[in-house]
Amino acid sequence: MISAVLRLFSALPVAALALSACVATTPGRSPTPPPRPEAPAPVTEDTPASAAARGYYAQVQQALLSQGLLRTDGGGPDTPFTARMLTENFLRIALYDEYDRGGAGSASGELRRWDGPVRVGLRFGASVPAERRATDTARISSYLARLARASGHPIRLDDANPNFLIHVVSEDERRALGPVLRAAMPDLAPQDVAGITDLPRSTYCIVLAQSRGTSGIYQRAFAVIRAEHPDLLRLSCLHEEIAQGLGLPNDSPSARPSIFNDDEEFALLTRMDELMLRILYNPALRPGMTEAEARPIVTELATRLVDGET
Repeated sequence: MISAVLRLFSALPVAALALSACVATTPGRSPTPPPRPEAPAPVTEDTPASAAARGYYAQVQQALLSQGLLRTDGGGPDTPFTARMLTENFLRIALYDEYDRGGAGSASGELRRWDGPVRVGLRFGASVPAERRATDTARISSYLARLARASGHPIRLDDANPNFLIHVVSEDERRALGPVLRAAMPDLAPQDVAGITDLPRSTYCIVLAQSRGTSGIYQRAFAVIRAEHPDLLRLSCLHEEIAQGLGLPNDSPSARPSIFNDDEEFALLTRMDELMLRILYNPALRPGMTEAEARPIVTELATRLVDGET
C-alpha cells in the first residue's frame, strides 16, 4: 500500500491544506536499494520555471509571516492541551487519511509505522548550491536525532543504504524524477508518478510511504521538497513531510500546537507532535490497529504523557 501526503496551498495568502490518500498496490515487492549518487555538478543560473517558482514562494512565505503564521516556538502558554485533546488528535492524524481515492472524503484507516530502522538519504539536485546542501544536511541530521529521541525509534542519515529518500529539487529536476521514483517504488501507478512530476504550484511538498502489503508496516518512503522554497518554508516542509512519512499522515483542525493542522500556524515540530510520535512508536500499539483497538491504549498513554508520568 502507498500512502501519499501532499501539502497544498490554494492561493496567496491562504494557509496550507495537507491531503492524504491511499493507493492499493501489489504487496511483497521490494526495490533494490539505490546506490549513493555522485554529487551533481552545480547549476549557477535559474531556469525560467525555477525563477518564477522562487519568486512565487518567497511571496507566499512573506504573506504567511505577515499573518503571524509559521511560528517556530513549538507552542507555549497560549497553546495548552489536555490528555483528551492529545488522544483525539492522535487518532485523527495517525489513523485516518484526509482524502479517499474514491472521492468519499476522509477515510478511516489503520495505524501505520516503521518496524525497522529509518535510514534517510538526501538527494540534492544540481540547482542546489553547495552551501545550502551543507546547511540543509546539518539541519536534517539534527532533526532526525530529535525525531529519534521523541519516538524512541532508530532514525538517522544513511546515504549508502537509504529506505527514506528525500529529494530537494528544482522545477525542472522534479519533472525528470519519473525514472528515479519508479526505481525506488516500483508499485506506483502511472498517475502517482505523474502526481510528482507534474506537481502543481499549489502543492508545496509531498511524501509517499510504502507499506508491506496490508500490514501497516512502512518499508520505503520518498519525499520531494521544492528547492525554490525560501529557508523557513523549506525547513517547514522538511519537518512536516519527514514526520508524516513516519506514520502521521493526516491533519486535524483541532491539533494545536501542531504542524499537522492546515492553518499553518506552526512551521516546525511542536511539543504535541513529539508526544504523538512517542505514542505512535509505543510498543503497546501495533501496525494495522483500528481506532477501536487503539483508542483505549492511546487514551492511557496520552494521560500518562500529559500528566508527566512518562
